[in-house]
Amino acid sequence: GQLDATCHAFVGETVVLPCTTTPVGELTLSKSMLYWQIGTEKLVHFFQNGQDSLKGQDKKFHGRTSLFLDQMKHGNLSLKISNVQLWDNAEYSCIYRETENHQTKKSTIKLNVSAPPRIEEPPSPSEQNQIPSGSPMDVPCLAVLPLSFLLLVPLGLWHL
Repeated sequence: GQLDATCHAFVGETVVLPCTTTPVGELTLSKSMLYWQIGTEKLVHFFQNGQDSLKGQDKKFHGRTSLFLDQMKHGNLSLKISNVQLWDNAEYSCIYRETENHQTKKSTIKLNVSAPPRIEEPPSPSEQNQIPSGSPMDVPCLAVLPLSFLLLVPLGLWHL
């Protein structure tokens, strides 16, 4: 089927895959099932009879998925995945089925996972001498100091 949404997350982040249904009144969670899965094989999260049922859950997702239990009866079937990993990159299906009338709703959400952006460590004092002058690292310092100096001089005179 077609994608209903695409989500982006970095490794280590928490992401919410959106899935909502518009119930007439409140959903009867005790008489419904909610599957979150990848393809037809990988069970990411399963909810039935008003509670999580994670026996068949794929081991890679163990302890990292949760539903918004307080909001489910109002139609929020979104799945929260914490500590996202590169292998979570996939198309997820949110399948909601009512047991009595077998009415089924399905949506598909693509999750794109990227490696976290690298945070540059500031160089230790011994390394600073090795940076050639004119490198991008010391340009902002040079630009900031004269500007603040020029601003301070007129302000200082103003108070005389």
